[in-house]
Amino acid sequence: MNEWLLSIAGTPEGARLATILALTAALAHAIFGALQKGLHDPWLTRGAIDFWLVMIAGPVALFYFGPPAPFMWPVLVGVVVIHFLYKLAMALAYERAAFTVVYPVVRGTGPLITIFAAMIIFGERYTALQWLGVACLSGGILLLALRNLSEEQIDLRALKIGLVWALVGGVTVALYTTYDAWAIRLSGDPLGFVAWFFFLSSIDFAILAALRYRRMAYPPDLRPLMLRGFAGALIGYVSFGSVMVATLIGKVGEAAILRETSTVFAALIGWFILKERVGPRKLALMVMIALGAMIVEFGR
Repeated sequence: MNEWLLSIAGTPEGARLATILALTAALAHAIFGALQKGLHDPWLTRGAIDFWLVMIAGPVALFYFGPPAPFMWPVLVGVVVIHFLYKLAMALAYERAAFTVVYPVVRGTGPLITIFAAMIIFGERYTALQWLGVACLSGGILLLALRNLSEEQIDLRALKIGLVWALVGGVTVALYTTYDAWAIRLSGDPLGFVAWFFFLSSIDFAILAALRYRRMAYPPDLRPLMLRGFAGALIGYVSFGSVMVATLIGKVGEAAILRETSTVFAALIGWFILKERVGPRKLALMVMIALGAMIVEFGR
């Protein structure tokens, strides 16, 4: 499998598969976000997910793929640090502001920064039509965040702090997307890298959540929390694993943009499954986001 993935990198076949994987990652990430919404403390939810990621990825990384090459250990340390910062920013943002406000801010700022980083680091180039698509998609996402923000009736100070952390989250999304794309290409063993990524980058929040749970005066029932964590871990493999492989075989910037159609999927999940109200303005913004993604994909 590794040899085949490396052989189609940068080819038209690779670009087509990268598109499918990025859209798959978008749908999975929307489900991943909806799964974390509301029922539990965001620190505990993320910790439960990471616990299962460690439990599942650990044996695969250790006994199937074996230790990574020595030169990859410092790279993997960087992966752990960057993803810890991302998860920290997201937990702090969700702690203070609503999911419908935080999620679009994070997803709207991330791809803009990723596009510029991919141009500098990987030498990627985009047409004027694709830049129009980027503006359409990110603009639609950020306008959706503003629309959701206008409907919020919570403490203004907490909301401002939540938005700051959401912006930090967007920056770390761009950082980890670019860094992971560089690291998986450097590794020469894409699937082995993905296994070690999930194993090593999930230990931190599993420990933090366990400590937080023990300190709680009234901790929640562990069984539903762990069931939700197990489901989140399985979805997380699809979400993060798919986009990593997409950045290996296709353009990093395009994969980042297409992944952010997760905002549309999240809104549709909220509309049809969570029974949240979606008015004509939100519907128009969802169309704008989807149109932006299509322009990026077909405006090459």
